[in-house]
This record gives sequence, C-alpha cells and structure tokens, in this order.
Amino acid sequence: MDKFFNLINSSGFWNLSIGNWLMFLIAGVLIYLAITKKYEPLLLIPIGFGAILANLPQGLMSSYDPGIMGFIYRTGIKTELLPPIIFLGVGALTDFRPLLARPITFLLGAAAQLGIFVAALGAYYILGFTPYEAASIGIIGGADGPTTIFLTSKLAPHLLGAVAVAAYSYMALVPIIQPPIMRFLTTKKERAIDMPQARPISKTAVILFPIITGIVASLAIPSSAPLIGMLMFGNLIRESGVTERLKKTAGGALIDIVTIFLGLAVGATMKSENFLTLSTLGVIVLGFFAFSFSTAGGIIFAKILNLFLKANKKINPCIGAAGVSAVPMAARTVQKFVSDETNGIVNPIMPAMGPNVAGVIGSAIAAGVFISLLG
Repeated sequence: MDKFFNLINSSGFWNLSIGNWLMFLIAGVLIYLAITKKYEPLLLIPIGFGAILANLPQGLMSSYDPGIMGFIYRTGIKTELLPPIIFLGVGALTDFRPLLARPITFLLGAAAQLGIFVAALGAYYILGFTPYEAASIGIIGGADGPTTIFLTSKLAPHLLGAVAVAAYSYMALVPIIQPPIMRFLTTKKERAIDMPQARPISKTAVILFPIITGIVASLAIPSSAPLIGMLMFGNLIRESGVTERLKKTAGGALIDIVTIFLGLAVGATMKSENFLTLSTLGVIVLGFFAFSFSTAGGIIFAKILNLFLKANKKINPCIGAAGVSAVPMAARTVQKFVSDETNGIVNPIMPAMGPNVAGVIGSAIAAGVFISLLG
C-alpha cells in the first residue's frame, strides 16, 4: 500500500500547480493561433508544445533540467549554434536584388530599427529593467526571431521565453499592427506615390554583395559576425549558381530541423515560475511599443528623404514600414495596404522588399551593438 501511495505522490498529476495549468492554457492559445490563424506556425507550435513539456511536473523536460530539452538548450542555444544556422537558411532564401536596385532603401531598413533603442531606453530608465534585460526587450522591435533569441540567450536568458513569444507574436501580427500606423503617418498623396521600375542588377553585383557586406559589417561590429557572416554565406551559395544542393539544404531541410529544435528549446524555458511574472507583462507591452516605433521610424525617415529627392525619385513612405525584418510579411502588408488605398493602381511589393531585407541586416547589427556595449 505504501508503494502505491508513493507512486501517486510521485506522479505528475499529484504535483500539478495552478501555474502549470496556466502555462498549459497559454501554450494552448499559442498552438491554437498558429493553427487556426496561421500566426508564425513554424515557431509558435514548437514553442507552445515546448512550454507544455516544461510544465510537466517530474518530467525533466524544461531547458533547465538535465534531460533532452536541457541538452538542446545548452548545446544549441547557449553555445550560439542554432540562431546563426537559421540565418544561414534565411540567407539562402533571401533575394537582395530589390535592395541593390535601390540602395537608398538600405537607410529605411536602418531607420526601422528605431524601436529597438527606444524600447531599450524605456525599459531601463522608466521600468527599471537591467541594461541586459532592456537590450533583450528592445531587440523585439527588429521583428527578427533568431536575432532576438541569439541576443537574449547571451544577455538575459531568464527572459528568453517571454521575449521569444513576444517577438514571434508581433511578427505574426504585422498585418494588424502596421496598417493603422501607415494610415496615421502618411497622406493619400504620399500613399499614391508610384516608384519607377528598378534597374537590373548584374550577376557580379549579387555575388560581391554578400562577400563585401559580410566583411565590412563584421569588421565594423565584430560581435555581429555570427549572424551576418552566416546570413551572407547563405546568400552566396544561393547566388553563386554552382551550389544548388547546398542552397536547397540550407534553405530547406537544415533550416526546418533547426527550427524544430530552436522552438522546442525556447518553449521549454517557459516554466511557470519563470514566465508568470510581472516582468513578462512588461516584456510584452514594451515589445509592442518597440515594434510600433520601428514601423514608424521607417515611415518617418522615408518622408524626410523625400524632402531632398527630386519629384520623379520620391519614395512611397509606406515602404519604410517594411524595414522591420519580418520577411516577407512586412513587404506584403505594405503592398496590400497601398494597393487597397489606391484601388490597385500602386503596387510597391518590390520596392518594399528592399528595406525589408535590409532590416534583417539592420537587426543583426543592432544586436551586435548591444553585445559590444554590454559584453
């Protein structure tokens, strides 16, 4: 009889807490939104299920336990292995031609990182987060999940679950968050600006771009080299024309495998005692402001540039909103918004892709700046 009672006492059912049940509910919401609304399903489903695993009492399935999730977390995230490999795949999937065709849009990608620094300063000076926590919260404004995970795992690993959920949630909500901001900050006349056809880009240019950018960016901000270097290597094998098998692997099977492990390990950091705190609420609120300010930063900077550009060279300010690095969702959101506002006359999908892919580089550099400053 004693053995029977010991078995019951050691079971997960007997040790379930209210916090565990709340985390099951939160995980269920993430999985529900991923499946029914298609909100970043490739990451939110693994993150949601990882959160379930982490909150199974006695299961040893959190990222802080010695089991499989702990092994993936220690060897894949703490060693900075998985996020750069994601960037390798992103590079293999990214076409930088829209950016090269309109180099000025690189500035819009940089301006759209405004929210990162606004939110970081607000988190530190207003809400009292540490500099490391503030930087990790601010990077949500870049709308780049792997960069967010990469930075937070180094500076504030205890916030990793909350920051990752906020980052991927706001990336998924791009079509909802950005249109009101674009409508508020632009006029009907500005939305109707039709940008001319971009000039063609030579094969030499698309091959030299990842090599030169990888060298220059990594020399300028050495701590960004793991992300920028792998991003540019991935793009080189895409554009070289002679490494089709590597391109397919990096942009297909490899990135999918890494995404599974990354999502599960991040979700498994979401133990109830770590996630159900006031800090998590602060992360989510500040993440929204970071993302909103980043969107506004790109739009406002485009309007400023237009003050100095000739009439036939002016930029549709809405494409500045695509400077957040949610590729290609932000560019598609700009396309739909402008097309709807102009009854299908203006369709800036290709111009918007310029700042969109520039934002990927910009957010990685911003993360490198934080790491250089904070160590």
